[in-house]
Amino acid sequence: MPPPVELLGYFAAFLSTVCWIPQSIQTIRTRDTSAISLPSQSMFTFAIVLWTVYGWLIGSMPVFLCNLIAFVPVATVLWIKVRNIQSSPE
Repeated sequence: MPPPVELLGYFAAFLSTVCWIPQSIQTIRTRDTSAISLPSQSMFTFAIVLWTVYGWLIGSMPVFLCNLIAFVPVATVLWIKVRNIQSSPE
């Protein structure tokens, strides 16, 4: 069994990953990204990538796994936001 501090890391990783699933589902269903800031979403997506690399480099599975998994819903919202901007009439 992992040490308690490692379990704490896995629990935090689980929560920070799961929290993006509702936003991602809502965005996929409605395609509404009007309330989402492109700069914020872009920076957050890039931060997730950096955290994933960092977790890999330091050998921290909680950091690596949560960010690797969180990348999917976060990047999905970013992708839809960019698509909406590209397809909106000017």
